[in-house]
Amino acid sequence: MPRRPRPADPRRETERWFLAHGLSYFVPAERAAARAALRPRHLVPVGLLVVVVTAALGGALGWVSQTVSAAPAVWLTLLVLAVLWYASTALHARPILTFALRRTVTSVPLLVGTAMRALPLLLLFVAFLFINAEAWEMSASLPFTTHWLVVLLLLGVGVVFQLIRLPEEVDKADDAVDEAFLERACRGTPMESTQARLAADPGVDAASYARVTGFERWNLIIALLLIQLVQVVALIVAVFVFLLVFGSIIMQQQTQLNWTGLEQTRHVPYLGSVSVELVKVSLFLASFSGLYFIVSAVTDDTYRHQFFSVVTDELERAVGVRAVYRALRARERSDSHGDGDGVEGPS
Repeated sequence: MPRRPRPADPRRETERWFLAHGLSYFVPAERAAARAALRPRHLVPVGLLVVVVTAALGGALGWVSQTVSAAPAVWLTLLVLAVLWYASTALHARPILTFALRRTVTSVPLLVGTAMRALPLLLLFVAFLFINAEAWEMSASLPFTTHWLVVLLLLGVGVVFQLIRLPEEVDKADDAVDEAFLERACRGTPMESTQARLAADPGVDAASYARVTGFERWNLIIALLLIQLVQVVALIVAVFVFLLVFGSIIMQQQTQLNWTGLEQTRHVPYLGSVSVELVKVSLFLASFSGLYFIVSAVTDDTYRHQFFSVVTDELERAVGVRAVYRALRARERSDSHGDGDGVEGPS
């Protein structure tokens, strides 16, 4: 006689759903592993190794190239790569990175449409700087390592700004939770039937479990940050390519020589009329456009509706599913202690 399939466990199914949606710290086991990886006995040796390696490589490159900016550029680049590596391995943040990239790729049509709305205003912002002798003279006088350092610093400023503003978005989401919110958020998720069952139980208030704190709060913030950064990088690339094409058409070689103060320009292999000086000034202005976009996407209502709304639904759904999931776990713990009539309060 064939065995009957076991009924699906909504809690386990939800944990798999969390991992698939970049919410690894919503799973207790993943959260505990990440917390252990941040203890000094694990973190300090890795930190010392990263410091030694980055210092050696940065100093060596700076000495070989005789460029002062080469060392900090290498230090920052290796530090970012080391943080991403440690986060994706020891801190179990790979699902967050994977989801952010996948979410951006699947929303490419929407991203292209919203970027086309933003590009005209951004191009007006950079046009006066691009057709400007001082910008060309300054960019031409700086090595590529300095330009890369500027890009990293501007992105760093944008990240700090986002880390200040994004927690407010998370707080708004968990403050707005009620029964209608939970029903809407859990629709089509493993918690849909559980939410309906708990909503019919007068002894359970799933909305009281909605407040997001600790690792879970940072999970949401980092996921939102990564999605926004991927959008910003895409916009920077778009502005960079436009300036290369635009500059190769209107910036004649003699104009570039007059504006840069150089005796001759260097051309990029296989790119025809694109000069190294054009690449430098385009990269410099495109990185400034990225910072402008980061600030505008959060503070300006028009940009905010076009760009931040892409992730608002994901944020609300994560908060709602988590609240029902925690209410279910609290009820299971209460039942396992022999108290079937009550539910453990939110922690």
